[in-house]
Amino acid sequence: MAAETATVNAAQDFIGTGRRKTSVARVRLRPGDGKITINRRTLEEYFPNIQARNDVLAPLETTGRRNDVDVVVRVHGGGPTGQSGACKLGIARALKLMDPESEEPLRDAGLLTRDSRMSERKKYGLHGARRGTQFSKR
Repeated sequence: MAAETATVNAAQDFIGTGRRKTSVARVRLRPGDGKITINRRTLEEYFPNIQARNDVLAPLETTGRRNDVDVVVRVHGGGPTGQSGACKLGIARALKLMDPESEEPLRDAGLLTRDSRMSERKKYGLHGARRGTQFSKR
């Protein structure tokens, strides 16, 4: 079985880890009024893209806890898509730990499933994972 990716710390924060592509997000949930902080910035500042913002909010909207919890996220690696996906998974895992009843709606919405798609490694003798050298007839 995989290592546990959600815990409770001494300050009664519910902690979840999310990963997507090369991004890793460490998420803390605590009772509050719906404030979301990502790398010490607001959600709107950090993710100006609506799609990335909706991605992060999906687990909170699904469980109806948008205005009940404060979310603090530390995310690094990858780009905006990977980071928003990592935040989404981390928040969903922390919500599951906070309220075990919410696991079923989160699972039904596909929010607890890790997206395993990763970039294929570059191979020697090639320009990328699969792109070969340019062919020259003469």
